[in-house]
Amino acid sequence: MPSFLNEDFLLYTKAAKVLFHEYAKEMPIFDYHCHLPVAEISDNVCFENLTRIWLFGDHYKWRAMRTNGIEERLITGDASDFEKFEAWAKTVPKTLRNPLYHWTHLELKRYFGINDKLLGPETAKEIYEYCSEKLQTHEFSTRSILKNMNVRVVCTTDDPIDTLTHHLKIARDDSFEIKVLPAFRPDQAMAVENPEHFNKWVDQLEAVSNIAISNYSDFYDALRKRHDFFHENGCRLSDHGVEQPYTEPYKEIEISSIFNTVRSGKHISPEGVLKFKSAMLFELAVLDAEKKWTQQYHFGALRNTNRLAFEALGPDTGYDSIGDFEIAKPLAAFLDKLASRQMLTKTIIYNMNPKDNEPIASMIGSFQDGCIPGKIQFGSGWWFNDQKQGMERQINVLSNMGLLSRFVGMLTDSRSFMSYPRHEYFRRTLCNLLGTDMENGEIPYDLTLVGNMIRDICYNNAADYFKFTLSDDG
Repeated sequence: MPSFLNEDFLLYTKAAKVLFHEYAKEMPIFDYHCHLPVAEISDNVCFENLTRIWLFGDHYKWRAMRTNGIEERLITGDASDFEKFEAWAKTVPKTLRNPLYHWTHLELKRYFGINDKLLGPETAKEIYEYCSEKLQTHEFSTRSILKNMNVRVVCTTDDPIDTLTHHLKIARDDSFEIKVLPAFRPDQAMAVENPEHFNKWVDQLEAVSNIAISNYSDFYDALRKRHDFFHENGCRLSDHGVEQPYTEPYKEIEISSIFNTVRSGKHISPEGVLKFKSAMLFELAVLDAEKKWTQQYHFGALRNTNRLAFEALGPDTGYDSIGDFEIAKPLAAFLDKLASRQMLTKTIIYNMNPKDNEPIASMIGSFQDGCIPGKIQFGSGWWFNDQKQGMERQINVLSNMGLLSRFVGMLTDSRSFMSYPRHEYFRRTLCNLLGTDMENGEIPYDLTLVGNMIRDICYNNAADYFKFTLSDDG
């Protein structure tokens, strides 16, 4: 009987084991989308204890703790760090068959070498003290963690009003070889459904761009200026977290009127909101195409579903869920509008609802242009789908309807420096699928052929696809 989390974890055939251990395991990590706080990389932070690196900001764990009956004081409240860790340790045994159980023990094993203990109430204190002591050493500083996990590139997620101070500091430091680049995330530029919040953000945009914003034209000029600034400082990637593709018909004069109404502090109609979002989504895509950036779209999250919790704790605290939005028809219209104007740049599309797997995987084939391999990508299993079954679904659908061999692979999409074993989790899952196909005679039993494809998906495809440089070659 195999032991839990042994060297062949998730690998069920001889071919799968060879593919992982000889081809996938040692490949570097190209983390082209994450939410790591760049200031902590810039300052090379050491964390005080295991709670602060592992539980702070991790809404995956918070959701599980609430489900386990843990009171909020022990999750996001004023309890001590150890009390919060104890509450998590109490929850872990209850997460069997949830990916959190795998991730938790894989992280303890890969970062701290804990092979012989399961986390639970009985081991909480011992594991907490052992790991916290290690975390305070230079070997476990943020930069050391990235190096030790074989990370080559990190792309953070940054608001257009960000000054990129910490990115600039990292870029000037020749002693740190890992490339840490910003990604342009302009969601707030579209959020006209909340005039108060939108206007505060526009005021900040006005200040950082040094452009007086009195109308929509000024607003767009300020966004373009920030886009230029990001490009000058290494950004080659945008990202959009939106419910669905916005394709409401609009006229320029309508968008100007809507902007003026919102700037006056008044609410606009739902139709007006959609028109404005549609205009901004398109214009921002044009900016990306002009600079030959890659654009990413995360569709389908139903955010902040619990109003009382949102008012108490704010966003990104574990109260989002899978949405059920129309994707296929508006996405086709959006991509077609860009393609018909020759403004469709490299694009990665992620979906929250697995019902959209087949529509997206089939649609990307309609917009490949033969100039760039895998130009339009079906992104890896995202958020609620970044577990074994979700990854397998995404891989299988992409295999059936596109070219898995051109897939740019896994990303971290996490706020935690402890999340890099998710790449190993993905690689094991990928190798097991392909290894099983080899054993079944469904693809050739050619380790070099399949192994090189594995290496491409793990790292090489992303490196070739993004081609990140700091020169002006786009």
